[in-house]
Amino acid sequence: MFVLALEVDLHINESHSLKAKRHVVKHLVETAKQRYGVAAAEVDHHDVWQRSTIGFAAVSSTAGHAEQVIDEVDRFVWSHPELQVLTSERRWLE
Repeated sequence: MFVLALEVDLHINESHSLKAKRHVVKHLVETAKQRYGVAAAEVDHHDVWQRSTIGFAAVSSTAGHAEQVIDEVDRFVWSHPELQVLTSERRWLE
């Protein structure tokens, strides 16, 4: 079993309230879960209206497949013009 985690630290440019931020975060988390079959959640900056850290995890029987899924999730996050990705870090979990 292979588990690859992706942690993405974001600045949400157009957010002017926690409600607006949560709308963007919810879209990212729910879409990633449905489209890519990953686990996803906001893991930091819960009460800051223009920052968020979201964690994604892919579990697979092969390392290559886990990397492929996380590559797709990473591209999905970067494809949103309203977001500025500050950091994107991957970690293999044991």
